[in-house]
Amino acid sequence: MSEQGHEARRFTRGQTSGVLSTLSKRLDGFPFGSVSPFILDHAGRPVILISDLAEHTKNIEADPRVSLIVQPYSPDMQTTGRVTVIGHALRLPDKDALGPRYLRYFPQAEAYFSMHDFQFYRLEPVKVRWIGGFGRIFWVDPEAFLIPPEGLADREADIIAHMNQDHADNLRDYCRHVHGVDAHEATMVGLDPDGFDLRADDRLLRFSFDTPVTESDAIRAALVALARASRT
Repeated sequence: MSEQGHEARRFTRGQTSGVLSTLSKRLDGFPFGSVSPFILDHAGRPVILISDLAEHTKNIEADPRVSLIVQPYSPDMQTTGRVTVIGHALRLPDKDALGPRYLRYFPQAEAYFSMHDFQFYRLEPVKVRWIGGFGRIFWVDPEAFLIPPEGLADREADIIAHMNQDHADNLRDYCRHVHGVDAHEATMVGLDPDGFDLRADDRLLRFSFDTPVTESDAIRAALVALARASRT
């Protein structure tokens, strides 16, 4: 795993919306951009939930080549980091596997999720463009951007349930220690090899591990270490 790929993936983990560009079917291949919420799966691939009726879905069905640019808002957008994932959008055959995870990040999408014409598409990267700051511009190969999750997806829901039920105080401490946020309620919504996400009242906060972890013992050790640091 390259340093640039690691940085680019960790950066993208901290975002939940971007601009999806497809090749227009209606306008003979002109680029068509649309705002798109997304999550990353455990390996680091973007996943979007879109309607069969949407213009970008029709474009994808005609030509699956897409790009997704991810960049947080800044008064000077040229100075902020940004990632562009270039690849193929593939429709997933089953909504149920990723549905609970997606809805933890976007509970407002529950009405869309229950509709038959909304489906998940996963972006399979062929190249990633990472701009980490002035003079730090890289092309990153998929194998450097993605990470083998090694079964973490199968354990994620149980770990989240345990943390939310038995360690709510720790979650609030994490918010205060890392982000300076005094949350009345903090709920873990996602866990991946690079870190985890908490909903602190009405804000989504990202917490990164120092190094990627996939084993249960390593995840437990990272969470315990953060709990101890939060109390000092």
